[in-house]
Amino acid sequence: MDMSVFDLFKIGIGPSSSHTVGPMVAARRFLVENSPLDSVVEVEAELFGSLALTGVGHGTDKAVILGLMGETPQGVNPHAVNQMLASAEEAKELKLLGEKTVPFTAAANLIFHKTENLPEHPNGMRFTLKRADGDTVRKVYYSVGGGFIRAEGEQAATNGAPKVEIPYPFDTMADLLAHGQRTGLSIPQMLRANELTRVSEAELDAGLDRIWNVMRDCIQHGLETDGQLPGGLHVKRRAASLWRQAQKPDRADHLPHDALNGVSLYAMAVNEENAAGGRVVTAPTNGAAGIIPAVLKYYAEDCKPLDPVSGVRVFLLTAAAIGMLCKRNASISGAEIGCQGEVGVACAMAAAGLVAALGGSNLQIENAAEIGIEHHLGMTCDPIGGLVQIPCIERNGMGAVKAITAASLALKGDGTHFVSLDEVIETMRQTGADMQAKYKETSLGGLAVHVVTVNHPAC
Repeated sequence: MDMSVFDLFKIGIGPSSSHTVGPMVAARRFLVENSPLDSVVEVEAELFGSLALTGVGHGTDKAVILGLMGETPQGVNPHAVNQMLASAEEAKELKLLGEKTVPFTAAANLIFHKTENLPEHPNGMRFTLKRADGDTVRKVYYSVGGGFIRAEGEQAATNGAPKVEIPYPFDTMADLLAHGQRTGLSIPQMLRANELTRVSEAELDAGLDRIWNVMRDCIQHGLETDGQLPGGLHVKRRAASLWRQAQKPDRADHLPHDALNGVSLYAMAVNEENAAGGRVVTAPTNGAAGIIPAVLKYYAEDCKPLDPVSGVRVFLLTAAAIGMLCKRNASISGAEIGCQGEVGVACAMAAAGLVAALGGSNLQIENAAEIGIEHHLGMTCDPIGGLVQIPCIERNGMGAVKAITAASLALKGDGTHFVSLDEVIETMRQTGADMQAKYKETSLGGLAVHVVTVNHPAC
């Protein structure tokens, strides 16, 4: 498995990993690969399939422009984005990679092909640059979920790093379980050993800690921020007001299950931040970015671990292993497999991470992940107005609670179960292949067409 925990957990901006983060990375990569840019006189970007159909609601147009300007998802200032884009549109020009200025307007140079797909994935984009001598360069990229991209003809998405030999290679959960049986190591111990072939112990821990810090900051900001989400649906942010209400002492409406309501609010806070274009971590996607942070906060604060720092690292390493398996053997792209590959996978990752952090066995980790996916099979991706708001925000809250339930069921058993994780991942893949395209992040079916929306440009 040539994938790192830092490939699964990427710090970026909202609202979508496949429709915002991926296109930004692809646009920048196209120019970097075709530098120097001194003689470039024109750049054009074309979006196909799901990127075209839900691109406006998902911010794909903005992401492509930012990528052409040289911005990166982890480096761009979310609070400066609107001003940067407005200035470029007013000037009717872009400074490519911050170096070469060319004429550019979204209306003329950004083209949406809503009825056409490119062959290798529903999230296709084609970039063209023209030079002063008449030379033209074109290249196709695909955004394949979770911020991963690949160029046309590439067999797999890569992060550009050279391949390394790892001590515990795995393509299936059966491989991981066999390694564990042979060595006596836990899944997070094996993942740590694999990561240490790429980075030092200090770098690995610092990287994991930074991921958690960004997640935690995202939750906190979401729990403090009121207002209305952008996009035209007039959706109000609810996490902050509901959180303040939950903190009132001696509330008359207090119920025993309010602790789980808090977990839902953590997840909703993250996804409201995501919908607003804020700083989030793909976990494994932006559309499902709230589940793992919510369950991690539940673990670190409500479960009262003796060593929360080490526990969080164990959680993230274990969750990454599950995400890697799902990405390799099925998909984490809503446009390819529906929301079962986003919220379903995030639920499985969070459930497995929680079991590992609480000291569960490898078999219990597998059991929790399998439960998490099994009870999301067939979930469609049908965002209203092409926005990552309805049903996405509440769906994360529900997924976080289901992850805790899955972990609890697994921990109360001995790890034996009827359906293996590998089998349920394959079932998810086949279910996604059978699902009609209108239910896979196109906003052409489901809630997206059965709910009347008013004054929204993407509808």
